[in-house]
Amino acid sequence: MKKTIKRDNNGRFAKHNSEFSFVNLATYTSPEILEVQGKDWIKYGVDNNYFQFLIDRYNGSPTNNACINGISQQIFGKGINATDASRKPEQYAQMITLLKPEMVQKVSYDLKLMGQAAIQVIYGKGRKKIAQLEHFPIETLRAEQSDEEGNINAYYYFNDWPNIKPSDKPLRIPSYGTSKENIEIYYIKPYRAGFYYYSPVDYQGGLQYAELEEEISNYHLNNIMNGLAPSMLINFNNGTPNQEQRELIEQRIAQKFSGSSNAGKFILAFNDNKESQAEITPVQLSDAHQQYQFLSEESTKKILVSHRVVSPMLLGIKDSAGLGNNADEIKTASLLMDNTVIRPFQELLIKCFDQLLAYNDIALNLYFITLQPLEFTEIDKTIQDKEDIEEETGVEMQKFSLKMIDGKTAYKTIKEAENAAKEIGCGGHHEMEVNGELWYMPCKSHNKLGKSPCWDGYQKKGTKKNSKGETVNNCVKISTELSEEDVEVVLGSLGTSGIKMESKWVFVDELDENSEYSNEDWANYLIKEKKSTLNKIRDIIGLKQETETNVGSKNDGSAYSDLDSKNGLYKIRYKYARGMAKSGQSRPFCEKMMSLSGQGLVWRIEDIDKASYREEVNTDFRHKPDLDYNIFELKGGIYCQHKWVRVLYRLESNTEISENLNNYKKVRTIPKSYLRNPRGSKKAAIATDKQTGRGAYPK
Repeated sequence: MKKTIKRDNNGRFAKHNSEFSFVNLATYTSPEILEVQGKDWIKYGVDNNYFQFLIDRYNGSPTNNACINGISQQIFGKGINATDASRKPEQYAQMITLLKPEMVQKVSYDLKLMGQAAIQVIYGKGRKKIAQLEHFPIETLRAEQSDEEGNINAYYYFNDWPNIKPSDKPLRIPSYGTSKENIEIYYIKPYRAGFYYYSPVDYQGGLQYAELEEEISNYHLNNIMNGLAPSMLINFNNGTPNQEQRELIEQRIAQKFSGSSNAGKFILAFNDNKESQAEITPVQLSDAHQQYQFLSEESTKKILVSHRVVSPMLLGIKDSAGLGNNADEIKTASLLMDNTVIRPFQELLIKCFDQLLAYNDIALNLYFITLQPLEFTEIDKTIQDKEDIEEETGVEMQKFSLKMIDGKTAYKTIKEAENAAKEIGCGGHHEMEVNGELWYMPCKSHNKLGKSPCWDGYQKKGTKKNSKGETVNNCVKISTELSEEDVEVVLGSLGTSGIKMESKWVFVDELDENSEYSNEDWANYLIKEKKSTLNKIRDIIGLKQETETNVGSKNDGSAYSDLDSKNGLYKIRYKYARGMAKSGQSRPFCEKMMSLSGQGLVWRIEDIDKASYREEVNTDFRHKPDLDYNIFELKGGIYCQHKWVRVLYRLESNTEISENLNNYKKVRTIPKSYLRNPRGSKKAAIATDKQTGRGAYPK
């Protein structure tokens, strides 16, 4: 406060107080999490309204709005899907009824905007299954104070938390898995250091700039609406009239000078005389337009940084600096943002969805269908199968139209091939026919694409001279099946190592193409140990119980395998089986192997590996010269329609069937577990004809 001394109209000194106030522009963007005295819920923000603060920053800042909209849309993409949908149609059908697109889209939006999301879990009769999953508005929930063990057992619902009255009673909804009620809340939030009940948004550091951008726009709008500044000062120096007279004079002047657009603003002053008339002293801000422009641009940049936007172009924001017309840079930026920003959100959601679906015994390999342009995805068909490509790129297999020929991309249309040729710098296109299907490749000739290995089904054997005298690769056709000599060598090993299991080993189950479960979990789920009273007493007092010896004749089935139970309660063997319903003439190797399987013979994994470790077998067909021909993975050769099937046996005297078996036979699924299968199990359970490249030499 500053005191000033002036003379009044009578010449006396009069004291006047001029008051000054200072506006503190400190930010309050960091959320405060507080306990409410006498209440069970936790406040989010000083006024318990921090979620609304985030919504206001979303609505008020155009840059923040664009970032949140763009990123949340990319998180959701085109919805949720599963790479193994075709193998598990019943589970897939259940999944799409639970994870409805509109629900997943809202959860994705909340997770980005609010930093967390909530799902209402509605159980069916008897809580045997989850009947419905619904999005729950996160701003209407507050966490319950944790118990002594640090668990949050419930969340409270109220539709207007800032205005809650002492008489109001919010609805308590139990957290997922903490009650026996029919409705629970599944709360999704990423880990943030220092936060337990709630999770701050990932763009927390940019909220100040979102608020600044909002205030700058409000300032300019108010200036325009108010005519920028008063256009005149009118002084009346003949005394000060009463209130009614002043209002009447003001109305008449306003009617005469103010237009309908409010552009004619004025200041009306009533003074006792001319010497005491009012003065206007404008406060000039030098280079005001430049300062506001700087603040506006700085706010935009900082908001983009807080959202980790690699390039504004990816969100539809035109930026003069950076990725103008450089397609390679835009592609790089798109891949970088997808992997560093979008994928972490998607992986968090998939992890939560997996947990919810597991309650209904649904185990699918989920992924989000991407919005990423197909040409921006990076794949290598020589080392990735279709499922790997689908999961990695987020592009559905049936929508993936590219093909690799000689390690180069082929296209379905001439236009696509010629566009690719322009990027390479060769121009034009040429045609290639593969298995009766026509494909188009960049450049006018294949040689323009650079040195390439031989075609599918051929192997390079040095070089040779063509009709023009040019040196070219000498490509020799690879044998599509084992030779007669190879068959005799392999069968000579497998024929003597195949065994029939003794009657004390009882068949339990066999796995067809679905080989995602570990042997141990598979066996433990379907069988259980049968303990006598004496054995139970031994377990209690800690006496060591002797198990059946692992040593025995390989022809009676008791020979030990690394896949067998360590306590001798179950054994894993393999049998040779047809992988497709298609009938017809089989290769000599497959005919003889099917004949042996028909006699009840099965093999240990060690026996199959031993048959593969023969240097003289199929040297031409080996995928790499220094590797053995893998009977376990490749079976009879290229396009082979047979496969190895895992068979589970239990020791009848010491085990019994688990109560899980009947249900398992209906749905053919067990809870997800870590894979502990032998190397190559995935390919061993799939007919070579169904594998990537159908078993042919890569490239």
